[in-house]
Amino acid sequence: MSFFAYPGKESYLVPDGCEVHELVAPTDDIQGTLEALADAVDAREVEPPVARPFRPDKPTGPLTADKVCQAIGAVFPERAIISDESNTSGLSLSAHTAGAPRHDVLTLTGGAIGQGLPVAVGAAVARPDRPVFALEGDGSAMYTIQSLWTMAREQLDSTVVIFNNRSYAILNLELQRVGAGAAGPKAKAQLDLGDTHLDFVQIGEGFGVPSVRVDTAEELNEALERAIAEPGPHLVEVVVPSLAI
Repeated sequence: MSFFAYPGKESYLVPDGCEVHELVAPTDDIQGTLEALADAVDAREVEPPVARPFRPDKPTGPLTADKVCQAIGAVFPERAIISDESNTSGLSLSAHTAGAPRHDVLTLTGGAIGQGLPVAVGAAVARPDRPVFALEGDGSAMYTIQSLWTMAREQLDSTVVIFNNRSYAILNLELQRVGAGAAGPKAKAQLDLGDTHLDFVQIGEGFGVPSVRVDTAEELNEALERAIAEPGPHLVEVVVPSLAI
């Protein structure tokens, strides 16, 4: 099923005419069933394909959302944990980290907005031996921004990257998906964050998290490398253009 159900739009993602088989019910022997399946298709000795190691070059010049993902892929360390709720801004993250050192990605499991920061807190508490990166949109961050206080209070090794495009971009996208047509000025104002000018550096510092705003790729590379080198929480606000959606 897709995240949301809209009038007149399919939310069941299985193609028409597809026959669905249930391999195992939640109350059945899941491990035993998977082992039996592996035997049936002779997969016991098969090694999964592993991507070849490679990192993208560090980006240069004016920032874009893609360059932010490129910078993260270029510098983040082995065994890192990424909590990704960057939504529209993080679309190219998987491409830029496909050959990066081994890491884990915790991504959206449903249509909830604001899960990225508390998920990063949970990961950092559970695995204090591993660096955690939280990739968050500015609109999404406002749902659970108090997570920064917990990061500071517990001195969690977490680097928060806020994609600031001054818009609830994902909600603009959902407005199009629901078939609302051209939004009027009142509707657009509800999803705009530009007039209030959220200052995430001041917000982060207020919660006790060392914070910096970057406007170029070179500044971003330096800020990420500094955050990786210094234990404890850090916040990097990246000002990027809003994607055309």
